[in-house]
Formats: sequence, C-alpha cells, structure tokens
Amino acid sequence: MDPRVEKILKLPLYQRLFLMGLILAALAGGFLYMLYLPAQEELAKLQEENRTLESKLQEDRRIARNLPKFKAEYEKMQEQLEQALTELPNEKEIPTLLTSLSSLAKDNGLEVLRFKPGSEAPRGFYAEVPVALKLNGSYHQLALFFQDVGKLPRIVNIGNLAIGSSNKNQEGRNTLSVDCMATTFRFLETDKSPAKGKK
Repeated sequence: MDPRVEKILKLPLYQRLFLMGLILAALAGGFLYMLYLPAQEELAKLQEENRTLESKLQEDRRIARNLPKFKAEYEKMQEQLEQALTELPNEKEIPTLLTSLSSLAKDNGLEVLRFKPGSEAPRGFYAEVPVALKLNGSYHQLALFFQDVGKLPRIVNIGNLAIGSSNKNQEGRNTLSVDCMATTFRFLETDKSPAKGKK
C-alpha cells in the first residue's frame, strides 16, 4: 500500500474525520462553483427569456385577435389615400386640368383675357401649380364659374381676387373684370430607382 495512505489511516479518528470533511467540503465547493451556480445563472437567463417570449406571444395573440380589425383599418386608409391621390393629380394630368379650367370659364360665358400658368413650387410631397387668370363677365357668370371649380375632382384654390368694373357691357349689363390666381396641386412621386452614375 502507498505509504501516504498508510500514514493517513494511522491518524487518530477525529483527524481522519476532519480530513474527510475537508475533502467533502472541497468536492461540494467544486460542485457548487463549477456546476450548480453556472446552472442557476443559465436557469435565470432562460426564465427571463421565457418571460420575454411569453409577453411577446401574448402581444402576438392580441394582434392576431385584432387582425381583421387592423386589416379593415388598413383597407380604409388605402381607400382614403387613393381618394387623396385623385385630388392631387400627377404631372401628366396637369395640362388636362388647366385646359378644363379654361373650358369652365368659357362654358360659363366668361371671356378669358389672360391664362398664364406659373412655375410650380414644391411643398414636400406635393407641388403648387399656380395659374394667373384675368376674366371678364357678369357677377352671375363668375359665381357659376367659381362653383364649378369647387366641384372639380381635383383640388383647385382660387385666391388673390381683384374685382373691378369692366369697360365692356354685355347686352346692357355691366360686367366685372377679375384678376385671380387659380392654384392646383400635384403629387410629387419619390424616385425609388437607384441613382445612375455619371458617364
């Protein structure tokens, strides 16, 4: 037998018990620091992950329960966007809209003395397109023209009105001379295509 083991076996009983206690304490400490505490930390981490996932699951379930409502809201907002876009024409529709303004004036019996489109002014997602107008006609004709402009599917604002009497008479009635600014708006599409490099 190994002389060191024999030396330990010859020790008094209380010393052998004390030595055995030290060995057991070292084993317990090693188990505690090497296995138990890391396992407890991992368990706490997994429990925290579990709580996070549970709360996310609850949120996802709540959203899933309300999904038809969200879809209905989304479709309603899409319709509102389409409606708003019909009121804001794109660049191709501007000449048609300007022509319809001129036609409305003539259809209501007004004499168009000036029709001068101005340069458009960008304002974020839309641009203002002003048109300087000088019209001649009766008060009633002007009122009908402004009413018809208000009924257009596109947004057209009439502003900067300057009304004066005209030197012309129509069938014995006095006519008015009106200078105004008709402003329409167009939707500015954001360019989603990648920028082209210079040649």
